[in-house]
Parts: sequence; structure tokens; C-alpha cells
Amino acid sequence: MTTTTHPPIQRLTPCQAEEPEIWFAETPAGVEYAKALCQSCPFQEMCLDGALERREPWGVWGGELFDSGRVIPRKRPRGRPRKHPIPA
Repeated sequence: MTTTTHPPIQRLTPCQAEEPEIWFAETPAGVEYAKALCQSCPFQEMCLDGALERREPWGVWGGELFDSGRVIPRKRPRGRPRKHPIPA
């Protein structure tokens, strides 16, 4: 009886499986979508550490949004901010 060996199944990470534009989205909703995709990635922490070390200029890295080499909490929509915040 012969045993067949199969190569290990390699799972694509979200950044390999998705279009590159997702990680550099222009809209707040697009950024949040990209950040959510990172949550299932086994390399999330390593990716974030590398982005911090390289001071990535912008984009979503390791589930965080970068702008000018710093992590920022959220992307603001285009245009002027509201004079009066919307009640929560």
C-alpha cells in the first residue's frame, strides 16, 4: 500500500486575498472594512509591529489606520467638519 503525501494547505491572508486598494481606502466605511478583515489574520501583530517600525505613511496595517507614520483612530470623511456634532 502506497501513501500519498499532499503539500500543506496554505491559507491566504486577507491582504493576499483582497484587492490592494482596500488597504488604502478613501472612505471611512472602506477603512473600517479593511480593519475588520485584519482581525482574522494570524500575522496581525507582526504586520502592525512592522508598520510602526517603518512608520508607514498611510493605509491599514495590522488592523490599524496609519496617517503620517502614526496610528489614528478613524478616518474623517471628506469636507469640512460639522459645526454641531450629531447627537449619539
